[in-house]
Amino acid sequence: MASKSIPRTSRSLVLQKSPAERKPLYHDVALEERPIPALEEGQVLVKINAVAFNHRDVGLVWIRKGMYPAIGVGCVMGADGAGGSVVVAAHNPHDPLLHKRVFLTPSRGWIDHPDAPETHAFSVIGGVRWPEIGTFAEYIAVERDEVIPSPEHLDDVHTAALPLGLVTAYRATIINAKVSQGQNVLVTGIGGGVAVLALQLCLAKGAKVFVTSGSPDKIKRAIKLGASGGVNYKDKDWPNQLTDLLKHKTDSGLLDAVIDSAGGDIMNQTLAYTKLGGVVVCYGMTAAPKITFTMKQVMRNQRLIGSTMGSRADLAEAARFVTEHGIIPVVSQVVSGLANAEEGFESMRKGEQFGKIVIQVEESQRAKL
Repeated sequence: MASKSIPRTSRSLVLQKSPAERKPLYHDVALEERPIPALEEGQVLVKINAVAFNHRDVGLVWIRKGMYPAIGVGCVMGADGAGGSVVVAAHNPHDPLLHKRVFLTPSRGWIDHPDAPETHAFSVIGGVRWPEIGTFAEYIAVERDEVIPSPEHLDDVHTAALPLGLVTAYRATIINAKVSQGQNVLVTGIGGGVAVLALQLCLAKGAKVFVTSGSPDKIKRAIKLGASGGVNYKDKDWPNQLTDLLKHKTDSGLLDAVIDSAGGDIMNQTLAYTKLGGVVVCYGMTAAPKITFTMKQVMRNQRLIGSTMGSRADLAEAARFVTEHGIIPVVSQVVSGLANAEEGFESMRKGEQFGKIVIQVEESQRAKL
């Protein structure tokens, strides 16, 4: 694997313990120079050109606030990453992945089972004790099975915006909700990376999509992407507003599916305008940590499905879907360099983004947009 062009160390953004006197708790992050390990059998070395933030880094479930399972102080942050122009080295000098553009899978422990992870060891990478790997780094040694070819139509910044959000959105919309052409779909909480990708996936399938948001500007941006309309969930009568929208803009006046990130009272809020046998797929609970399911839903044969990320096979399938339909993930902000990562953390804390916040670790040589 030796190469004169590959340095012996890599700068990485590492989670550091919050000072005891800091209240409320908020862990620090710092750039550290770390040795690049010798590659083991089956491993490749990926040069990272772009990485993306997720809410798990700093958001509703905050690693930096100490509110995430198995937090790993001293571990490299980040779950989303795109590997620059090439895989720069491999344990096998003849590995066909050498010199290929790739992105990293954002989790471990779920290979290809159609329903759920094969074991209870499922975990997202970045900032945790297992697996002890994160994408906020210049170079990453990783198992070759944990990288996927980058879509040819995307540069590194937009590829980095895909992994975690894409697999979550794809499993929620295409696999669990089974969204198809001609259906009416509601995507709640538009603006976050998963919700925006869910909108794009549903549109690519030929569905008519409606959205909710607490921001009128985000609703307008969703409509520019192709949404048929939206309502502000801060309005007390938003379910009635949505009913009116559906009556005017659909034939049936009913939803086939709801893709939800809020939880709480979503089943009752959508009861009246979700069809008999309709489905609510919930991939998060930002409003409340439980969902009430009543006899009303039972009598209407409505289904509630929990959905969390997806398998490595799901992500590979989703990447092919993105390529087939020419989908370009929405990037809200690009931060220049790992040293300026705090800009991205602050933007995540404010929650004003529409789409993904990305750090450009190094300028891509293949930008085609």
